[in-house]
Amino acid sequence: MSDHGNLTNPAPDAARLDRRRGASSIFDASRPGRRGVLLPPLDVPGADPEALFGALHRTEVEGEVEASEVDAVRHFTRLSQKNLSIDANLYPLGSCTMKHNPRINEEIARLAGFADVHPYTPGHLSQGALELMARLEAALIALTGFARVTLQPSAGANGELAGCLMIRAAHVKAGAPRKYVLVPDSAHGTNPASAHFAGYQVKELASTPRGTLDPAELEKMMTDEVAAVMITVPNTLGVFEENILEVTRIVHAKGGYVYLDGANFNAFVGKIRPADMGVDVMHMNLHKTFSTPHGGGGPGAGPVGVGAALVPFLPVPTIEPEGTGFRLDFDRPDSIGRMRTFYGNFGVLVRALTYILSYGQEIGEVAENAVLNANYLRKKLAPFYHLKYDAPSYHEVVFDDTLQAAKGVHNIDVAKRLMDYGFHPPTMSFPLIVHGALMIEPTESEPIEELDAFADAMIAIAREAEESPELVTSAPHVTPVGRVDEALLAREASKPGNFAPVLRAPVRRS
Repeated sequence: MSDHGNLTNPAPDAARLDRRRGASSIFDASRPGRRGVLLPPLDVPGADPEALFGALHRTEVEGEVEASEVDAVRHFTRLSQKNLSIDANLYPLGSCTMKHNPRINEEIARLAGFADVHPYTPGHLSQGALELMARLEAALIALTGFARVTLQPSAGANGELAGCLMIRAAHVKAGAPRKYVLVPDSAHGTNPASAHFAGYQVKELASTPRGTLDPAELEKMMTDEVAAVMITVPNTLGVFEENILEVTRIVHAKGGYVYLDGANFNAFVGKIRPADMGVDVMHMNLHKTFSTPHGGGGPGAGPVGVGAALVPFLPVPTIEPEGTGFRLDFDRPDSIGRMRTFYGNFGVLVRALTYILSYGQEIGEVAENAVLNANYLRKKLAPFYHLKYDAPSYHEVVFDDTLQAAKGVHNIDVAKRLMDYGFHPPTMSFPLIVHGALMIEPTESEPIEELDAFADAMIAIAREAEESPELVTSAPHVTPVGRVDEALLAREASKPGNFAPVLRAPVRRS
């Protein structure tokens, strides 16, 4: 049993479940006549909103919350205190890389010269911002070995689309647009989606029993109609593609490009340069490898590095030196155009460069510690959870629920029970080639004490699954909301007018 509390008694503790007084939801906090903002009476003639806005005019919404500023602030503050967050606990979401965001990054990003610069500021008045982006591009070039990097894409999928569009533009320029992109069966779902959006049909590559690509199978499928292969290194099983040099040779021999999904760059940053492996294009999730964890859906940044053959097709604008300063270059006739407004999520770029400069020449420690932490957890948990692919792990390890399923306990039950121990669940049911997957990524920022506490909790749950499976299948027990019927919630909440009632009445599974 871990030091996170004795949880053998599943009876909820009212004081722990809800330390606040009053309503359990913002809907229950509503009181007729309460307002968050009180405006003084008009001292000019009033306008008719219906005449001004027509069909866009919003009338009163039935059941709308009426709450004061105090009500709202306290409600959401109390909700935040009940959350499992990276600032309070290990957050083991595999593939997502939810790690500590160094506070120096926040300090630098909040400097007035960065935080207050307007996107329409002319170049001669924004040289500091342009220089920061030029320095970040230079740093990413040094870490990857590519000829150029665009910082414009706003996240990983946006970067994937940019890379696929550049590959397509290069093939079109060469007179042969080609039809297919090959994607492994363990890929992130955005890979086939991005290839499809770029106009390609997708063919799937099956993984070997080691969880890697089979060069012989690739050789069979790699024809002159294939534009590119999209590959993740290490892949979504946390396994390094040991045949990457052979993979790139096969693809290049048929005139194709190798796209590397750089979502897992934190596993080898500062150790290996992707371009040296024969990779032609790669996106990098700055908000993962270089901090700014992206819980809540954003913001992110997905710069794309390319080899010399793809440089002419980079999105506009690029940042170019001019005299003693820099300028934005829009005059690129072969460019795929813009990927988004202005020049990406600038605040994330500031944080990423701060992170890189903080490590300096020792940035390889990121990969060393990420791999060490993942393998530490793998070693501690391997006797208790099944490992379908036992090739060496890098930054993450993918267990499954095979052992627990024999007792009727599944991965979702393990995840729900883990919340009782004070930890956010790992990524579940991904990659799809691992049934009942539990995908764990501790990142490089976790100390051994937290790793031990997490391992103790996972081991305790494995033992509970053997001895008292009903304790796990009915979890969580000490969270503010118990087990909900997720299918019912998804189905009913999508119906007009049903969102609030469904949230007010979560259903605990027996």
